[in-house]
Amino acid sequence: KGGMYLADFTGHNILKVDMKTKSVSIYVHNDAFNQPNDICINKKDQLFASDPSWKESTGKLWRIDKGGKVTLLTDQMGTTNGIELSPDEKTLYVNESVQKKIWAFDVDGDGNIANKRLFATFDDFGFDGMKCDKAGNLYVTRHGKGAIAVLDTKGKLIREVPLKGKACSNLVFGGLNGKLVFVTLQDRKGMERFRNDVAGKNY
Repeated sequence: KGGMYLADFTGHNILKVDMKTKSVSIYVHNDAFNQPNDICINKKDQLFASDPSWKESTGKLWRIDKGGKVTLLTDQMGTTNGIELSPDEKTLYVNESVQKKIWAFDVDGDGNIANKRLFATFDDFGFDGMKCDKAGNLYVTRHGKGAIAVLDTKGKLIREVPLKGKACSNLVFGGLNGKLVFVTLQDRKGMERFRNDVAGKNY
């Protein structure tokens, strides 16, 4: 609908930006937020937010309903970071950077989560942002490795896309047909892109 939402790491906020006027407002503030890190949104305008405590190596998951009502979904997580919904919005994926694990949850029609299960685990390098393609494959930034891991719907590694930069932090599908993937690199202070064979889930 044209609004942009940002996780405000230091202010315990989710911010909303009016893309026409560029004005920034606080969509929701909660003192119980640790350090909101990443968000995804469903078709009902519900936000799901990862909320790590890097100091404690723990994390929370929140749902923010339309209008800013906040619900704690769980506080029994490791260092939550990347978060993404499957194309049918029935599965929520959340990764833990320090623990190097990716979890999957079932999501019901009201945005509640259940059936936490280990989706994938890695022996090295952390994670950051994640996105799904139209087929439901999950693209995970391997922060420090400089690669995007592509996992199928069962959590099996299909392939890795190597990058020039090592500190890949997030990614998004774009381009006219949704098959360009843009990746932010903290170490290069910019972006790289690669062409994919499947479009992003919103195309």
